[in-house]
Amino acid sequence: MSINEMRKDYLLDRWVVISTARKKRPTDFVKQKEERKAGICALCPENEHMTPPATLVYIPSNGKIRKEKDENGFRHKNWLIRCVPNLYPAFTPPNNEEKSKVREASTDGKAVGHHEVIIESPNHDEHPGAAKTSQLVHVINAYLDRLHEFSAKKYVKYVSIFRNHGQEAGASLSHAHTQIITTPIIPKIVEDELRTSKKFWVKKKNCIFCDILQKERASARLIWESNDFVVFAPWASVHPFEFWVFPKRHQCCLLDLSKNEVKALAKTMRVSLGGLRTLLNDPPYNFGFHQICAPTHYHWHLEVYPRLAIWAGFEKNTGMFINAVPPEDAAISLREAVLAEEKRIQ
Repeated sequence: MSINEMRKDYLLDRWVVISTARKKRPTDFVKQKEERKAGICALCPENEHMTPPATLVYIPSNGKIRKEKDENGFRHKNWLIRCVPNLYPAFTPPNNEEKSKVREASTDGKAVGHHEVIIESPNHDEHPGAAKTSQLVHVINAYLDRLHEFSAKKYVKYVSIFRNHGQEAGASLSHAHTQIITTPIIPKIVEDELRTSKKFWVKKKNCIFCDILQKERASARLIWESNDFVVFAPWASVHPFEFWVFPKRHQCCLLDLSKNEVKALAKTMRVSLGGLRTLLNDPPYNFGFHQICAPTHYHWHLEVYPRLAIWAGFEKNTGMFINAVPPEDAAISLREAVLAEEKRIQ
């Protein structure tokens, strides 16, 4: 019997067991999709009254986008994007008195911040893996607009932009949407990445993410690349078929994107998530942007985690993870699927 391999994450003090003994193929993860019961969708057009007033609305106007927000009980119609406060927020904005008292928590503190839903399309099923690239450009621009506003607030230390796709990934609504949560602290994973990247920057006078990027471009884990972005399966993948998206140009956060890079990111998301969708029959997944809009030693990136395995007692007890699909094997399957998706949408 072959011995499994242990791998340590590039940035975090985290170990993963690559289990060749449990090795699985893509077809082993394909499940029959469960149809959700039809009902009234609060995020669909004509149901705008079922959500809180929108903080941002994209409305097509004479070939351009007009940006509005709902006010005085009025709800805008004929929209392309809507951003609305979450009905059940994990973090809530402080009142005027609390704003001056918000401090970075040491062991406890109030969950002060913002929690919004970005409705990605008026079309219920226009998820990133099947959306028009032009619509994804609007989605990314909405990320930038909300990020710009939130990052200017003194009580906001971090802006988390993430997506839950499918019930097994935590999506309570099936309409295409992303969530944004701001927090008064920097999350531990990002804090650890910051610490490691700063240490590397001081020692090597270089960005550790740029270093990872160059190594992965030459590795068997490379999935796809364009002039602006690289998609690869990380060396110590926690999840089967996990992949990351890195911008080639050194950038700390999404606000550093140029207009052309926004379009390039939209295409990258479309072909990579579309390839995942085709390969595994639209599996549940989470994705999240890692970013900090200040330090020069950080490098934003997108991490995509298909929810194909169950973490059990060992993972919970040790903080180590077992992955039954070597990232090199995952990259082969994803590469083929992503390239086919790219050809299909051209």
